[in-house]
Amino acid sequence: MRKILGVLLVIVAFVVIAGASLFFFSREQATVPIEQTYGPNPTLAEPNPTWIPTVHVAEATPWPQGKMPVAAQGFAVNEFAGGLDHPRWLHVLPNGDVLVAESNAPPKPDEGFSIRGWFMNLFQSRAGAEVRSANRISLLRDENGDGVAETRTALLSSLFSPFGMTLLDGKLYVANADAVVAFPYRDGTTEITAPSEKIVDLPAGRNHHWTKDVIASPDGMKLYATVGSNSNVGENGMEEEEGRAAVHEIDLATRQTRLFASGLRNPNGLSWNPESGELWAVVNERDEIGSDLVPDYMTSVRDGAFYGWPHSYFGQHIDVRAQPPRPDLVGKAIVPDYALGAHTGSLGLTFNTADLFGPHMKNGAFVGQHGSWNRMPRSGYKVIFVPFADGKPSGPPQDVLTGFLSNDDKAFGRPVGVAIDRTGALLIADDVGNKIWRVIPAAD
Repeated sequence: MRKILGVLLVIVAFVVIAGASLFFFSREQATVPIEQTYGPNPTLAEPNPTWIPTVHVAEATPWPQGKMPVAAQGFAVNEFAGGLDHPRWLHVLPNGDVLVAESNAPPKPDEGFSIRGWFMNLFQSRAGAEVRSANRISLLRDENGDGVAETRTALLSSLFSPFGMTLLDGKLYVANADAVVAFPYRDGTTEITAPSEKIVDLPAGRNHHWTKDVIASPDGMKLYATVGSNSNVGENGMEEEEGRAAVHEIDLATRQTRLFASGLRNPNGLSWNPESGELWAVVNERDEIGSDLVPDYMTSVRDGAFYGWPHSYFGQHIDVRAQPPRPDLVGKAIVPDYALGAHTGSLGLTFNTADLFGPHMKNGAFVGQHGSWNRMPRSGYKVIFVPFADGKPSGPPQDVLTGFLSNDDKAFGRPVGVAIDRTGALLIADDVGNKIWRVIPAAD
C-alpha cells in the first residue's frame, strides 16, 4: 500500500509541476496588434515557437439570466432559440425553417496516455468543447414571424457528428464526420424517419479536425465538401493527411470525388460569392509558432489551387516544422484573399445576399469567430462583417456582435455558424451558450 501511495504522490507531483510549467512557459504574448493581422496584406511576425505552446483558454460559463451578446451600433440582437445542445451549424430552408446541427467531435481512437493530450483535453473541457455529441439536426420554426422560434423538433437523429447541410432537388444532404449522406425532404417536414443514403465516404479516422461542410453547386450537378487536416502541421505523418486539408468535389451522377483545392488546414463555411460566382471558404490556420501567427483567412477556392498547408502559410512563408521539405509545393502556394486575424477561430461564413441591412452591406460577408485558445491576449469571440465590392473584400472588418466574454474573462458563448434567414436577418449559432442569436438593423 505504501508503494502505491508513493507512486500516486509522484504522479500528482508530476502533474502539478507540469501544470505550473505550462502556466509559466505559456506567457508568450502577441507583439502585433490584432487589427494588423486582418486584411489582404496582414503583418506576419517572425515565428516564435516555445517549448510549451501558449495556452489561454476562456473557461465556459452559462449566460446569466437576461444577458445577451452586445450588438454594434446600428444593430439589435435577440435570442432566436435557446436550450440547445452544442449548436454548431445552421441552414435555412426555403420555407423559412431553420436547421441547426447539434453536434460535437466523434469518439477518437485510443492513442494511449500522454501528458500533452491530458492537458489539451483538460483545457478543451474548460472551454466547453468536450461535451458528448447530440448527433442531431433540429428544426426551428418561427410560427408568427416575431424573430423567435416557437417550435423545435428533431428532424434527424442518430447521425455521426453532423455539421454541414444543403438542400437540393428534394434531398437534404448532410456532412457527417465520415461521409456525406442524403435524406428525402418535403417542404414543411418536421421529422425524417427514412434511412440515410450514403453519397460518398469522407476521410475520417483520427479526425483531428472533424467538422465537414457541404454545399451544392449552382447548377445542381455537384457537391463540394470540406475536410480538415489530421494534425496541426503534419506531425502525425503525411500518410494520415491523404485527402485532407482540402475541398472535395463530388459528382452526383457518378458518385466520384476529386480534390478541388488543397493545402487548406481546416476549411469551413462554404459559400458562393454572389457577385463573382466563386466558391469561398474560411480556414483555420496552424498553431504553436506564437500569438501573432498564423492569421486565419477567407478566400476564393480555386480549382486545382494549393494554399500552403503544411509546408507554408499565407503564400510562400515556409514552416520549417513540416518535414520533409517540399519546395515544389511551396513554389505554387497561393496567397489567400483576406486574413481574419491570428487564432480567431473563424469558422462561419455567409454572404449577405438580402436587402435588410441596406445597400452598403449587400453582398458582403459575415464571419463567425469562435475564439482563440492559444493567443495572449485573446482574439475572436465575435461576429464580424467584411464589405465586398465587385466580388472582392473592399475594406476593414466591422464588429457586429461582441460581448461573448465576461468581465472576468470567462466565455458565456462562442459563435460558430452564421446564416441569413428568410427575412434577411443574421442568425448565429453559439455552441457554448447553447443558443441561436438573431441580429437585425436597430429601429430608428
